[in-house]
Amino acid sequence: MRFTPQFLLSATDAAHFPTANVTHQAPEVAFLGRSNVGKSSLINALLGSKQAHVSSTPGRTRAINFFALHEGTGPQKKQLPSLILADLPGYGYARISKSISAEWPKFIEPYLAERDTLALCICLVDTNIPPQESDTQLIHYLRHIQRQFLVVGTKADRLSNNALNKSIALLKRDHEISDLLPCSAKTGTGIKTLWSHLQATIE
Repeated sequence: MRFTPQFLLSATDAAHFPTANVTHQAPEVAFLGRSNVGKSSLINALLGSKQAHVSSTPGRTRAINFFALHEGTGPQKKQLPSLILADLPGYGYARISKSISAEWPKFIEPYLAERDTLALCICLVDTNIPPQESDTQLIHYLRHIQRQFLVVGTKADRLSNNALNKSIALLKRDHEISDLLPCSAKTGTGIKTLWSHLQATIE
């Protein structure tokens, strides 16, 4: 199924979240990860367009950006969205981590903990660096609030098969997870499988 993406809005407060008359209660998928993990690049690879802003400066995304996905393309596209993607601010980058962590209780935690239409959280971890404590904390938090989540390993194209397998094994061990999907926005590795998880939330 082809989708036409549409930028909805940026929210920096719980009062700004899109309402039911905008989303029509479509299921939402949240993308979370450390600053510079490649979140925006992965979202753009999924959408096949440059909807999410890619910056070389970590921590540039300071709001939750919402994108509506409509089934079909052009004049044939479905008017009501089938799925909503939420691009959340990155975390864990030393220079701006304090300001971002201060913002989490204000609107990010309420979104993750209280949003009725949130169906799945995509947790992005970098396969090129050792497991990070901030990623472990996020995974534990999502378990605590009983959210469905999928851990995706980004930038998988930068490692040889052997190095990637070792990285995945280490990430799974330290984050205490049984599954991890390696992906690459550059080569398309894992994108179809990730799409299947997103489409499952629609069904």
